[in-house]
Amino acid sequence: MVYAESEVEGLIRQAGGRLLDRMQGLGDEEWAWRPITDDEKVTIRWRLDHFAEAVGGERNWVWLGVAAADAPQLVPAESAQQAVGTAELVVDRFAGLIRRPDIDLDQQIGAVGGPYGDEPRRGLVLHTLDELIHHAAEAALLRDLYAGR
Repeated sequence: MVYAESEVEGLIRQAGGRLLDRMQGLGDEEWAWRPITDDEKVTIRWRLDHFAEAVGGERNWVWLGVAAADAPQLVPAESAQQAVGTAELVVDRFAGLIRRPDIDLDQQIGAVGGPYGDEPRRGLVLHTLDELIHHAAEAALLRDLYAGR
């Protein structure tokens, strides 16, 4: 089944909204907290930065046929507030990207996609939605662990 761009956009906004709701009130101490002392990847900080790159990174724009310069300019967050703001920005920009009238999600990614070049752009969008959902769930779990420590 092929989903219309509006349905896919709705899923992206819904999943992104769940993340943003879950991150309300996130403070810097909780954002940087490490349940495993020697692994910085097991932090909300790392998860939100990775989330921003997975959803808002240049690759998505380029693979959908848009100039890299149109992608959000991402930098690692320096605070919880900045990280949540960036998450909100990339969800909004990515959802808007797939609704652009000059983008055909049924078109192949093309040579820029390397081994995925023959795949339709819609596959990239759905993969990105999967990234959004699972990294949001990981960040939410870390919030639960922090609260229960």
